[in-house]
Amino acid sequence: MKLLKLVPDDTNIDFLKWRTWAFGISLLLMVASVGLVAAKGLNFGVDFIGGQMIRATFTQSASAPVGELRETVAKLGYGDPTIQRFGAENQVSIRMKLPEGADKNPELANAMATKITDTLKAGHPDVRIDGVDSVSGKVSEELFSKGILALLAAMAGVSIYIWFRFEWQFGMGAIWSLLHDVTLTFGLFALTGWEFDLNIIAALLTIIGYSLNDTVVVYDRIRENLMKFRKMEMASLLNLSVNETLSRTVMTSVSISLPLIVLVLFGPDVIFGFSAAMAFGIVVGTYSSIYQAAPILIWLKVGSHSFVPDEEAGSKAERIIEGFES
Repeated sequence: MKLLKLVPDDTNIDFLKWRTWAFGISLLLMVASVGLVAAKGLNFGVDFIGGQMIRATFTQSASAPVGELRETVAKLGYGDPTIQRFGAENQVSIRMKLPEGADKNPELANAMATKITDTLKAGHPDVRIDGVDSVSGKVSEELFSKGILALLAAMAGVSIYIWFRFEWQFGMGAIWSLLHDVTLTFGLFALTGWEFDLNIIAALLTIIGYSLNDTVVVYDRIRENLMKFRKMEMASLLNLSVNETLSRTVMTSVSISLPLIVLVLFGPDVIFGFSAAMAFGIVVGTYSSIYQAAPILIWLKVGSHSFVPDEEAGSKAERIIEGFES
């Protein structure tokens, strides 16, 4: 039985030919992502801003009556609610600030949630309450600060690991690649307005791990080829390394992306943000391993002068170079 191969063994795509364009586009996207986060901000969930969120679905309606709900909830005396559709048109999230004193007396928050849900059910018999989440302001601030610290610590830790395992240039390439992936994911959530909560922090940490794994595979092959091909031009050596690992990269990305796409399309709303962030992260993580982590080694002047090639490696290098030139 013949094994399925998504990428032929003799692939010799000249990836590095477009390295300047790819780097420029990525830099623009990163700047745009930072601008979006600064201008629009992130749609923080209750985890990070504190308060109470009630998720509801109007099972017999094509769309939720957002305006009517806002007016109805505001009349209860708890302040103006923030009501947004999420998922389907008939699904909404209702966010409220916690009542004064709720930090010391949780029953106040429970009473507010009960009153709101009872009012919704009385006015809309088809409403289904999907969940009620409540987080105090102090806890939300702590969750946000620790989540950001976890991201920074993960990025710093993996970069230090690569620095010691390879050379300092590889460490710099890894941290740039991770920064690229995380920044674009933040930009996606700022652009779409999807809710940003603790699930997204977990997704970002997972993306960092995936991107690191993919980058290390490419870097390992680059290091091996640096030991084999002393006289090979650096761009050609990087092309060779990326092509040699391309089959593994594509197979891993596809096998992980398929279940994530299914979750995005058909999964429950509670994990939509996590699934979407992961699916997007797999794409940008694979891209950054090829077009960010590898090309930056040229600009950081990684050299191969200390390695000695063997005859077989030299002949293979000549074949690869001829393939790129043709």
